[in-house]
Amino acid sequence: MSVKDNGGGIPQKILDKIFQPFFTTKPTGQGTGLGLSLAYDIVKAHGGELKVETKEGEGSEFIIQLPV
Repeated sequence: MSVKDNGGGIPQKILDKIFQPFFTTKPTGQGTGLGLSLAYDIVKAHGGELKVETKEGEGSEFIIQLPV
């Protein structure tokens, strides 16, 4: 399953941090930084993978792969 957007993409300098708990690019008080971390942990707990493909200026695609 995948989810794709046409936003600005994720800058390479933060790409390795996006699945870390409490990481957010939002101002203080506007977001916990737990969404992607929780999604990553849930997918991993089911034996799957959560990957991201992104290109600055073109958007991002999050891909969930689960075993059959």
